[in-house]
Amino acid sequence: MGSVWASWGHVLIVWLVAVPALAAATALLIRRRLRAGLPRRQALRHSIAEVGILGATLPWVWMILTPAAGERAISAVPLRDLLDTLGAAPGTAVVQVGANLILFVPLGFLLPLRFPRLAGVLRMTAVGALVSTTLELLQYVLELGRVSSIDDVLLNAAGAGLGAALAAVHVARRESGSARSDRVLRRLGWAS
Repeated sequence: MGSVWASWGHVLIVWLVAVPALAAATALLIRRRLRAGLPRRQALRHSIAEVGILGATLPWVWMILTPAAGERAISAVPLRDLLDTLGAAPGTAVVQVGANLILFVPLGFLLPLRFPRLAGVLRMTAVGALVSTTLELLQYVLELGRVSSIDDVLLNAAGAGLGAALAAVHVARRESGSARSDRVLRRLGWAS
């Protein structure tokens, strides 16, 4: 865990410092949308989703596009890097696989909430694969000293699909308990 902090501590600190700014931005967006006449529930959902996508994705992208000491390479054989990683030290395997898997969970969860047309596990898995492929290509083109791996794309896409599945469960629960949700929103002062 010490190597994670040594490599990415600066990103984590910036993200923690940015959290209050993200919360303030969310509140301002909600207020602006309410003044524009958007229904409260929609103003909340859109604002939280947009700021959440930004706040939960940019730190990871920063890490992915940070230059490393290695040589650039492409690993195009599916599952080869994953199997090598799983055979490495347990801490390394957990960090590598876990990070690549959770990278796009927020995107997969929040994007369909903001843009319902994108809802669906297969659609968000495809979006995750497209965005991940773009980032892996950028790593290679920008000569960042990293391995651009098909396994990273597969894990990132799976994470986006997982996020979409969680969003679908959330929406189903919300719709089945809309009376309960209305009570909670009223208690928060966000519904009349």
